Amino acid sequence: MTHIQILMYAHLITVIPCFFIGTALLLIKKGTNIHKIFGRVYMPLMLITAIITLFMPAQVGPQIFLHYGYIHSFSFLTIYTVPTAYIAIKKGRVKAHKRKMILLYFGAIIIAGGFTLAPGRFLHNLFFG
Repeated sequence: MTHIQILMYAHLITVIPCFFIGTALLLIKKGTNIHKIFGRVYMPLMLITAIITLFMPAQVGPQIFLHYGYIHSFSFLTIYTVPTAYIAIKKGRVKAHKRKMILLYFGAIIIAGGFTLAPGRFLHNLFFG
């Protein structure tokens, strides 16, 4: 197994739980103990998965800087958003936290995840041969 394949599987191992935890976080009542517990799992997993992707070269589309492609903008978005959302909630800025977490979920999981199903991408090949 190549180092790129290892990174891809590590990314999947961290991002798949984020999809389910993030969905649950959007649906459950905010401020509850379960919301806080899920958030304490979700935020570090999102950071880990974003950091992993920084070591993965863009395989579809142009490489715009070193090995980074447009898809990596979601990694940088995540690395910025997770700590600022955490700081916002610790400072009692609930609306800012909510806005950042919704942006993170839809940007980094739904939109970026959708791009991973494009032809030529690992997940497209995995699901559709």
